[in-house]
Amino acid sequence: MRKILLCLMVLIGTSTVSGSLFAQQGKMIVATKEAPPFVMKNEDGEFEGISIALFEKIAEARNLQFQYAETELSDMISGLESGKYDASIAALTVNADRESRIDFTHPYYTTGLAIAVPKDESRLMAAVSGFFSWKFFVALGGLCLLLLGVGLVVWLAERKGNKEQFGGGTAKGIGAGFWWAAVTMTTVGYGDKSPVTLGGRIVGFIWMFAAIIIISSFTAAIATSLTVSQLQTKVQGVDDLPGVKVLTLTNSASASFLDNRNIDYKTVETVNDGLAALQKGNADALVYDKPILSYRINQSFSEDVTVLPDVIDRQDYSIGLPEGSQQREKFNTSLLRIINTREWQETVDEYLGEP
Repeated sequence: MRKILLCLMVLIGTSTVSGSLFAQQGKMIVATKEAPPFVMKNEDGEFEGISIALFEKIAEARNLQFQYAETELSDMISGLESGKYDASIAALTVNADRESRIDFTHPYYTTGLAIAVPKDESRLMAAVSGFFSWKFFVALGGLCLLLLGVGLVVWLAERKGNKEQFGGGTAKGIGAGFWWAAVTMTTVGYGDKSPVTLGGRIVGFIWMFAAIIIISSFTAAIATSLTVSQLQTKVQGVDDLPGVKVLTLTNSASASFLDNRNIDYKTVETVNDGLAALQKGNADALVYDKPILSYRINQSFSEDVTVLPDVIDRQDYSIGLPEGSQQREKFNTSLLRIINTREWQETVDEYLGEP
């Protein structure tokens, strides 16, 4: 009886290790997610790309039946652990944490993390658009109200003793006060309007010093909008990332890289979301896998966003398998034969748009 129970435990353990292989009429369940150009959907909703082409060549060589299951990156790993999937393939990076949980084949593509940044022209446009934003007009309106208030006070002080400059009716007198407050604040000082009464001069004396502080603050705000924000977005490498607005994808190898460097960042759902934020001037850098960034930029963002040439951290893409999978050696044999052919290199170059 003990021997029978032991055999059953071994069989259960083996099935858990090998996942759900042949669970559905002999078909492998292969987890994947969109990561162009490695995994993407065509017009018919079918998966294609570099990783898909490789897996299908391996399946053909091993005479394997399979079906794809679209899921999220975290589930691609946990699903292999739980036996939900027999393989996971996308732009799946090998790292220590994942290696401790699942098995990987030999790498089939080696690349690295890179930094996408706005082009200089887009940064300038973002700064200019920020300058003429709703906040700017609110501040300008507040300043005009302040000038009107000061103009009203000086008119009340001057309307009887200085009718020549501040007379002519309420509207004209307040308008003259507004003009005087504006030229005094900007230190233009045309001299066409000036208080002559004691009360008016007291108001003028206070306004002169207050205006210096106000105009300095307003000028600093404009300078910040047009220059400082642009300087902050000029990222030339990984050393420039601390202190700027950095984006990356959730649960990605790039997020782990930034965590290890203690670099603050915010996450986005997709690469396109991050590139759109750069395009609009809402972020300074997007850190992610270089070929995926390059592909997405060439597709939709080439006028506004660019990828810095340096690779900041090596990334190896592999096929994920359950821990102890019996398919690993067979997959490796087929994989190494495929990626060492000229035909495979031409396939990769075609997807990446390289000659």
